[in-house]
Amino acid sequence: MVILLTILHVLVCFFLIFIVLIQSSKGAELGAAFGGSSQTLFGSRGAATLFSKLTTISAVVFMVTSLLLAVASVRGGSVVKKTLPVEQKQGVPSQQGPVQTAPRQQGPVQAPQQVPVPQQQPAK
Repeated sequence: MVILLTILHVLVCFFLIFIVLIQSSKGAELGAAFGGSSQTLFGSRGAATLFSKLTTISAVVFMVTSLLLAVASVRGGSVVKKTLPVEQKQGVPSQQGPVQTAPRQQGPVQAPQQVPVPQQQPAK
């Protein structure tokens, strides 16, 4: 259900982007793109009402799918709660054999160097 809703949401999103980009200004709708400025493609005001209706419908569908996806994600719960932490098992042999470790360095162990901390002078 969530996958179908997500697919619908993305399709409506792309359609909404397309329908908004295809509308330029009040005087130059789709008919002006084909060279006819006085005679538009859908009549004198037909294109403006058609595109405005398509924009309104797609915007409403986009908002509804956004809300439904938000509700579905909240009801689904957190992913963190669904995954169990991996417990480290000590003393249990691995099925893949012994664990290879890096060889230890031979020689004296050096102590970490201490960095002198500058002393702060009291405020006067």
